[in-house]
Amino acid sequence: MAELSVSELISLAEAVGIISTLFVIFYFSRKGVKTVSVDIETKVLNDLDEKIHGMAEMLVHRPELVKVLNKNQSSISPELVFAYYILYACAHAFHMRQRKVLSDNEWAGWLRWMKSAFDGGTVGEYWVKNIQPEKWFDPAFQDFIDNEIIKGKKA
Repeated sequence: MAELSVSELISLAEAVGIISTLFVIFYFSRKGVKTVSVDIETKVLNDLDEKIHGMAEMLVHRPELVKVLNKNQSSISPELVFAYYILYACAHAFHMRQRKVLSDNEWAGWLRWMKSAFDGGTVGEYWVKNIQPEKWFDPAFQDFIDNEIIKGKKA
């Protein structure tokens, strides 16, 4: 085996150091890009939620505007409008949890709040009788409410 001089060993160590530095940079840049991607998705979802929030506020103040969304239902009670509003807030929290934006503790608080609203209030009755969730909410949130909130209440 050939012997390497000290200068060759130093050059080899420099090359290994540079290559390992590139791997570390690549690893953390990929991690950073994923974080930025989640942040952008969250920002978009929050912007959409603000628009829903604004529309819900309008409907709370002027329930007659519901006919713009559903011409078959020309009038709607303020309680039903508020139930939609509560459910959209719950859906937003659910989607933030799916994106891992909410911590376990924050999610536990939201989950407790949702279960209390369905147990003690009329949100659950509106969900079953009036809301038509298949028209207004995504399937994942609908399954969550049906299987974890409502069925969890019965168990």
